[in-house]
Amino acid sequence: MCGLAGLINLDGAPVSPVKLEAMTDAIAHRGPDGEGHWIEGPVGLGHRRLAIIDLSPAGNQPMISADGRYVLIYNGEVYNFRELRTELQARGHAFHSTTDSEVVLNALAEWGDDAVSRFNGMFALALWDRKTKRLLLARDRYGIKPLYHARRGDRFIFASEQKAITADPGFERRIDRRALLEYFTFQNIFTDRTLLEDVSLLPPGHTATLDLGRAAPELELNQFWDYDFREPDAPDDDEAYREELDRLFRQAVNRQLVTDVELGSYLSGGMDSGSITAIAAQSYPYMKTFTCGFDLHSASGLELAFDERAKAEFMSYRFRTEHYEMVLKAGDMERVLPRLARHLEEPRVGQSYPNFYAAQLASRFVKVVMSGAGGDELFGGYPWRYYRAVVNDDFEDYVEKYYGFWQRLIPNEEVRQVFRPVWSDVEGVDTRAIFQDVFHRHAARLDRPEDYINHSLYFEAKTFLHGLLVVEDKLSMAHGLETRVPFLDNDLVDFAMRCPVRLKLNNLADVVRLNENEPGRKRRSYFEKTKDGKQILRDVMARHIPEEITSATKQGFSAPDASWFKGESIEFVRRALFDRDAPVYDYLDYDAVTGLMNQHLSGEQNRRLFIWSLLNVNEWLGQAA
Repeated sequence: MCGLAGLINLDGAPVSPVKLEAMTDAIAHRGPDGEGHWIEGPVGLGHRRLAIIDLSPAGNQPMISADGRYVLIYNGEVYNFRELRTELQARGHAFHSTTDSEVVLNALAEWGDDAVSRFNGMFALALWDRKTKRLLLARDRYGIKPLYHARRGDRFIFASEQKAITADPGFERRIDRRALLEYFTFQNIFTDRTLLEDVSLLPPGHTATLDLGRAAPELELNQFWDYDFREPDAPDDDEAYREELDRLFRQAVNRQLVTDVELGSYLSGGMDSGSITAIAAQSYPYMKTFTCGFDLHSASGLELAFDERAKAEFMSYRFRTEHYEMVLKAGDMERVLPRLARHLEEPRVGQSYPNFYAAQLASRFVKVVMSGAGGDELFGGYPWRYYRAVVNDDFEDYVEKYYGFWQRLIPNEEVRQVFRPVWSDVEGVDTRAIFQDVFHRHAARLDRPEDYINHSLYFEAKTFLHGLLVVEDKLSMAHGLETRVPFLDNDLVDFAMRCPVRLKLNNLADVVRLNENEPGRKRRSYFEKTKDGKQILRDVMARHIPEEITSATKQGFSAPDASWFKGESIEFVRRALFDRDAPVYDYLDYDAVTGLMNQHLSGEQNRRLFIWSLLNVNEWLGQAA
């Protein structure tokens, strides 16, 4: 796990070592164990190393192939590197280290761009071919590791984080107002835009090439993988699916235990992280586990269930882990916001500061931590969302319903007024079209309710999960911590995409009946959090963790901010956002924004996500000024 940065002068001018080192210095937190730079004329590659496998200097980067032709900088872990190494050795490749980095380098030399399809793991990489003058960029299937790129004039720049790109003194920061509107619609960015103009995020499952041998080189993108959720043509019996899931889950966790440093696991109190801990603890006696809880003195309603420390402690006792906890209070959000905004660079989904503290806690004891991310998106953990668009007239009807739900921050009818200061720049942004375009490669049939559920699973894996992964990378690497996600093992994902919907959702038939026969009496309970969802995962994980965990209602990792924003943190919110000179009001209308916030402060509407997003964007804009 590392950080990478690169610079190519398309006009042929030599790369400045000072500029390249400034780029890697900007992401030094990602690789505190070493740095390296390689420059040849107009091409410069830089690397910061977080040593996880083979801690010797043999794993340093940039790494050059034995014949001197290829130069690699790489961030991630490829968990099937030993199998690939054996195959490459049979083809005549010699190895001088035990790193997965050297396997990646030789695999690319042997199989070319197609090698990335063989990698089971997380990665972002850049490979320079000195013979053909061709750059290859690649990002893993799911987008676990980020890779940004930008072109300004005759300079092409790329890096693991935006701050390495903006470290180039010739790069002028300009806010992408269209991306800002996209974010304030979805609390996410579905396109490859970022909040910085001309800076793009390479999409998951893509490669990009830049051929300097051409007269006018342009970056060319190619998609090598995509999710494909669909009902099986010839489904197996239910027990066979359960047995296969158990086998694949154990395999995925055990694959990701490979490391030469200490490894731990998040233990939230939920089923996903608990299941990973249960399997991992069999190979790692007294492994370290980590939980963040919340002070609930001023919480109310559903927030009273947000602190899951008791469940985490019970599972720690059950699996004999060395357990560490942190309790967050309202003031902790206020204190961490400047550091959070700097490392996150641009906000994505959710309220991410608890993740920052969780990573900070884990990094004090381990260099690698396992996370339960992906379990919900693969196995149907959000039924109250899917059920809003389960019976539809056609695809357009489905999009209309689901798009309505995913307007998370600003309702469509309020957008023009909120963005009044910059409306002329953003009025052409069609957020419904952006939403619909997510599906353009998911050519599944749409004849049955199950097909629409699979469409929703595809959408959430492509957008919501991707946003979570970007956030997790930034906040863990802020502390020099590698996060691994066993649910995103290639074999396990392939299984999940072919697992029948009926094994994921117990209540689908009832919801369909209500939609078809009693449209005026849809049960409110189906649009709220339920014990439905991930049923096959619940059944299988009951073999490994307590029944009271597998049968519990889904609970996300959220702080009680709805109450804190009206209580202990209200003065902080007022100081930051009830100020006409706040940076965010260069783009948003003060009266419209404060009107929406007052709906929350008065108890009329719960707009905690909106307030959190405003705080985050406002802080980030202030740092960028």
